[in-house]
Amino acid sequence: MSILNVLLNRDHLVVTVDTLAEDARTGAHSAGAKLLLIPQHNLVLATRGSTQFFLRIYELALQASFRAEFTMEQLTAELGRVVDQLWPNYEKAAVEAGLPLEQLGTELVLGGWSPKNGRMVATAYAKSDSSRKTLVQPLERGLASPGEPLAGRPDSFAEADLLAAGKIQAAWLNSRVGRVVAGGRLLAGHLQNAQAVVKDLGPL
Repeated sequence: MSILNVLLNRDHLVVTVDTLAEDARTGAHSAGAKLLLIPQHNLVLATRGSTQFFLRIYELALQASFRAEFTMEQLTAELGRVVDQLWPNYEKAAVEAGLPLEQLGTELVLGGWSPKNGRMVATAYAKSDSSRKTLVQPLERGLASPGEPLAGRPDSFAEADLLAAGKIQAAWLNSRVGRVVAGGRLLAGHLQNAQAVVKDLGPL
């Protein structure tokens, strides 16, 4: 469990994530990278859920980004199928490590500037069960995950509001689960045409 929020309009994309990482075997906490850039194409890939799975997806996306014919639209279309292909091996590795399958799950967001559309676009992917295909959802204005504690709050790109939302979500998640599963610091990736900036907005 962690935080993954997205806001976008034609010219601006913001993705926020927390940095709390937990070792699945020992429960030890550390700081994890859940938001990574593909800078030459002005793209961001972010996650909520398994960071090990995320890093494998990022590795493949980064390799694909070196292709001469690479486009954001092609990666967006391929990513769901890649998740489906990799998931059985991920489940197998989890079973071998003694981890319960019901705890497995990933949410991914790929977003950035689309030269084809002349605007910012983003797509969300969710996977938790090998018997079902990855859920693929093009985003209109964004998403909040978890969304329940932010119900009724207006969307805002202001950094103070992004941090406030993250604090509400972290408190809600930790209370619901009964232990610390979200926290650390809140990172924000700001993307505009020809520009990508990652900011540390502060502690959660």
